[in-house]
Amino acid sequence: MGRKKQLPTLRGVTITDIGSEGNAIARVDEMVLFVPGLIPGDVVDVRVTKKKKRYMEGVTLAVTTPSLQRITPPCSHFGVCGGCRWQHLPYDRQLFYKAQQVRDNLTRIGHTAIPEIDPILGSEKIYGYRNKLEFTFSERRWMTREEISSGADLGSSPALGFHIPGIFDKVIDIKECLLMSEPSDRIRNEVRRYALERRLPFYDFREHRGFLRNMFVRITSRGEVMVVLVTTDSHTEERERLLIHLAESFPEITSLWYIVNTKKNDSISDQTPVHFRGSMFITEEMEGLRFRIGPKSFFQTNSGQASRLYGVVKEFAQLKGGENVYDLYTGTGTIACYLASGSAKVTGLEYIEEAVADARVNATENNIGNAEFFAGDIKDIFNEKLFGERGRPDVIITDPPRAGMHGDVTLAMLNSGAEKIVYVSCNPATQARDIDILSAGYDVTRVAPVDMFPHTFHVENVALLEKKRL
Repeated sequence: MGRKKQLPTLRGVTITDIGSEGNAIARVDEMVLFVPGLIPGDVVDVRVTKKKKRYMEGVTLAVTTPSLQRITPPCSHFGVCGGCRWQHLPYDRQLFYKAQQVRDNLTRIGHTAIPEIDPILGSEKIYGYRNKLEFTFSERRWMTREEISSGADLGSSPALGFHIPGIFDKVIDIKECLLMSEPSDRIRNEVRRYALERRLPFYDFREHRGFLRNMFVRITSRGEVMVVLVTTDSHTEERERLLIHLAESFPEITSLWYIVNTKKNDSISDQTPVHFRGSMFITEEMEGLRFRIGPKSFFQTNSGQASRLYGVVKEFAQLKGGENVYDLYTGTGTIACYLASGSAKVTGLEYIEEAVADARVNATENNIGNAEFFAGDIKDIFNEKLFGERGRPDVIITDPPRAGMHGDVTLAMLNSGAEKIVYVSCNPATQARDIDILSAGYDVTRVAPVDMFPHTFHVENVALLEKKRL
C-alpha cells in the first residue's frame, strides 16, 4: 500500500471572511480554506487536515498577528467550550456575519429572488440571556493540552458541564457560564460539590454505567426556577437525598423534578418526568400573555428576543381578523396564542404530545377560545383531510426544527391555497432548501434575521412568502 499523502502546513495565512457554521475563510492558491475559531484580519499558521479539489480544512497552529477586531473574551472557558465561539468578535460584527449568512444561504441554496433583507434585530442582552441550559455529568472530564503536558496527577476528575463539540463522551467541567443568570452557576457547582463529597458515580458514556447523567436548569423572566435531574435507576436513596439538599440549599427553586433514564442515549423525549417538590410548572410572560413551562416543554431559550421574533411574525402575517391560521410545529403554542386575537381561528400542530397539552393549557389560561391544538407527525396530519375538517388556511406559520420541513409538508403547503406563509427558521440553510421548493407557488417578499443566540454563529430568520399572482 502507498503512503498516505502528507498534508501541508501553511504559514502567514490571512483570514478574510466567515462562512457557514461560523468557520473562518481564507484563500490560498485559489483554493478556499476553512479554519474554525478565527476572525477576519487574523494572520495565522495552519495545519491542513483535509484537502479536496476545491477546498481545504485546517486547524490553527499559531496566530502570528491577531486581527484588530479581536476583543478579550470574558469567559474563562472560551476556546475549550464550543458554545460561544464568537466571544472574541465585537457584537456588531457578529450581527454583520449572521445577516451575511442568511443572505448567502437564501441566494445560493434557495435559488430564488429575495428582497433587500431587513436590518438584523440584535439582542438587548448579550450575556445572561438564556432561560434554559442542559449540563452533563461525566466520569472523566476533558483535559486541556496544558493539563496533560504538565505531568501533574489529575486523577479521575469527574465533570459537570458541556459536551466538547464533536466528541460524544468528553465533557468540559464548567465553573461559570455567562449565558445564563444566577442561580444557575451556584446550583450546578453545589451539585458537583455535593456529588463528589458523597462519591456519587458520574455517568460513563463508553461503558454506560454510573448514576448521575444530566441536569436541566430553567429560569424565567419572572425569576422562577425549575431544575430537572436525570439519573439512572441505581442509588434511589441518594437521588432523594440530593434533591432534598437542592431544595433546602436553594429555596428559589420553584419547581423540582427528576427523570430516570436507563437508555444508552440522553434523549428524554420518551421519558416520564417525576415531580419531586414545588410547583408543577414555571410561568413565562410575554406581551400580556402567560405561558406554562413544564420539564419537557419547548420554549424559545432567549425570552426577550422571543417577544421581538413573534412581533416580526405578527407584522409579516398582516392579519385583518378573519383569517384561518395554521401554526405548524407549534410547540407549547406561543405563536398560536400570540396571533389568536388577530385571526378568526388558529390550528396548532405539534408532534410532541406533552407540548400540545401545554399549548391547550396556555390557551385556556389566556382565555383564548379560537385556538385548537393537535398532536401528530406534521407530515401525516397536515393534509386535505385536516383542511376538510378545519378549513383551508389563509395564513400558514411554520417554525420547524433545524432539519427543516419534510418534503410532504412542503408539498401540502404548495397545494393548500394559503395566501401567505411565514417561515421561521433556526437554520437558514434548510429554510433556503424548503423555500426553493415553495418558490414554485410563492414569492419571497420580506426577510428579517433575528439574533437569538449572541456569541454563537446561530441565527434565526423569518421569511414572508406570498402567493404568486398569475
